[in-house]
Amino acid sequence: MKEELYLVDMYRDDYYPNFLVDRIKNYLQTAEQVMQHHSEDLVRVQQALDVAVSSINDLAETFYAHNSEIETVAREDIAETVMTMLDHYTITLDIEEALRERDW
Repeated sequence: MKEELYLVDMYRDDYYPNFLVDRIKNYLQTAEQVMQHHSEDLVRVQQALDVAVSSINDLAETFYAHNSEIETVAREDIAETVMTMLDHYTITLDIEEALRERDW
């Protein structure tokens, strides 16, 4: 997937520290590697997304420490990025299921 399609709104908004958005992007890119090579294995794709989302959850305190948080714009941007990834690899996972581990 093209680099510029990741977390577009978060990168545009100074409210989100770029180094933290970069971390989210890295977690999603790791999941994307699984999608790229195992798009037919929905269990494996879901496991990769679970790991990515759990890792994003773990960033909450770091966002707070930098006067930011994973709020509405961030949640929607992360979901949009994941939907784009799923569509790119023609993976038929429901977005709510794909992000089931989120606590944001």
